[in-house]
Amino acid sequence: MSLQFKINDPEAYRSCGELDVMRDLLRVAGRRVIELGCGAAWMTRQLVEQLDAAQVTATEVDRIQHAKNLEIQDLPKVSFRLGGAEAIDAPDASYDVALMLKSLHHVPVDRMDQALREIHRVLVPGGLLYVSEPVYWGPFNEVMRLIHDEREVRIAAFEGLRRSADAGLFQLEREVFYQAEGVYPDWDSFAGRFLHVTHTEHDLDDAQIARVRTAFERHLRPEGAGFMKPHRVDLLRRVS
Repeated sequence: MSLQFKINDPEAYRSCGELDVMRDLLRVAGRRVIELGCGAAWMTRQLVEQLDAAQVTATEVDRIQHAKNLEIQDLPKVSFRLGGAEAIDAPDASYDVALMLKSLHHVPVDRMDQALREIHRVLVPGGLLYVSEPVYWGPFNEVMRLIHDEREVRIAAFEGLRRSADAGLFQLEREVFYQAEGVYPDWDSFAGRFLHVTHTEHDLDDAQIARVRTAFERHLRPEGAGFMKPHRVDLLRRVS
């Protein structure tokens, strides 16, 4: 019986970080990797420095962040490129592993299927697609949804993965649920991390920001506000 996708499984969570899960599920040493939506390139750096990837292509759609990434001079195995998953500038079968770390739900919904077809195209037969998505559940989500409610796009991302498997592009190999701890010393640190960003424009008025602050400060303790942030990782293999 084939493994079935689950959008959430509250009994299955373990407490760890993304890198721990990646070490358990993937072998990237000596392999060609594409990271779609690399953000500030923190994981990009881990891929080459900790996991010994042979070569990493790190793409980003945020032009401001991409310009900052281009200033990185100490990652010779990394090539930074501007662009989205729905139009990957690479020949067929260019990569052994593709990563989407909290980025699939940022692809426009009407382009998600195209993005997954593109990933299928650039992976070698038998190549692996590792997709990590935040789960719409828990106290952290209750705060974040006041900033930008991602319920619909996260469901769309999940359904897109299921459709790609139903279409015979990928087969689900593993599904893992984990919770990563996030601690924010005060409101300013939280707002700086999630409100003042270049990749998403949050059009919040003063009253809305006040509601976010009130929700956040309910969790604030002398040591800061701590949250366990739930994620789902789907590891898929290209099957055709």
